[in-house]
Amino acid sequence: MTSGPDGLGTRLRHVLELLDGDVATFLADIGLDGYRPRYSPVVRALLAKGPLAIRDLAAEMRVTHSAASQTVAQMHRAGLVALEPGADARQRIVSLTEQARGLLPLVEAEWAATTEASEALEAELPYSLRAVLDAIVEALDRKPFRQRIGETEAARELL
Repeated sequence: MTSGPDGLGTRLRHVLELLDGDVATFLADIGLDGYRPRYSPVVRALLAKGPLAIRDLAAEMRVTHSAASQTVAQMHRAGLVALEPGADARQRIVSLTEQARGLLPLVEAEWAATTEASEALEAELPYSLRAVLDAIVEALDRKPFRQRIGETEAARELL
């Protein structure tokens, strides 16, 4: 992804910053100052599956182990998740704390409001943003972006 003002990566990051920034503002508005938008996929996965190893949590969230681990560390510092040793010394099992469970009514209300707002945003678009994002993931699963870069004429001149 190019990093210039017209690059795909720049545009994607900008959209994500706009969305996450406004969700974070709404979270603060409803009294969830320390709760970050990136915590919701962790909470959702743990509610759906129960305690999980970070590796399994990452798979549920469709993020890297590193990204899941960083988010879990932030949530642990905020008192929202507990970490227990797993089957081997390297594994840590993540579970929601009572503090996190106490926030669930507000968090679930935020999820409902965010979902409704997302649907309203998509209704304004000429195509489904979710469908486009799913299609991008499927295309990248078929052929990673690194491979696509390597197949370009510009890359062949560099390699």
